[in-house]
Amino acid sequence: MKEKIVLIGGGGHCHSVIDVIEQENKYEIIGIIDREELVGKKVLSYEIIACDDDLNEIFKICKNAVISIGQIQSSVLRTKIFNNLKEIGFNLPVIISPIAYVSKYSVIEEGSVIHHHALVNANAKIGKNCIINTKALIEHDTIIEDYCHISTASVINGGVTVKKGNFYGSNATSKQEIVIDSFIKAGSLVK
Repeated sequence: MKEKIVLIGGGGHCHSVIDVIEQENKYEIIGIIDREELVGKKVLSYEIIACDDDLNEIFKICKNAVISIGQIQSSVLRTKIFNNLKEIGFNLPVIISPIAYVSKYSVIEEGSVIHHHALVNANAKIGKNCIINTKALIEHDTIIEDYCHISTASVINGGVTVKKGNFYGSNATSKQEIVIDSFIKAGSLVK
């Protein structure tokens, strides 16, 4: 029997998270938490069942949660939600697409989601509550600190550190062994 999980946020990024959870086939999605005025509406085939004010009640029936809100300009909202969920007592499991590659020598911390066709190579470390989006490449010996979004089809080469809370845009490519501590726009060559 699958464990139950609730998704926090019903926007566009939620669609991708639903697909990864369904493909991983470890959890049963019981519903989505979003704004009060959206309760009763559906995201794909899942109902928005409650709003943030109801999380203590939801916790009584479901101990697992995943944040399904995207992140571009700032990690503040995802960080706040993560801390609130932890305070209530929720477990935030790592979610990994079965069509991603994650080295057994890598470390992925709680609440992070590894999307379809992402590659996480040996000795890489992914912090808490990160989005490693579709087709992202995280090379060997790389550290992605907490609350980062590594966007679609991006490349982070070996030995790079991406500092806490940063966004790394689609198709951006980094030089090896550098520290990234800023917003990286799509298509950038990061030296």
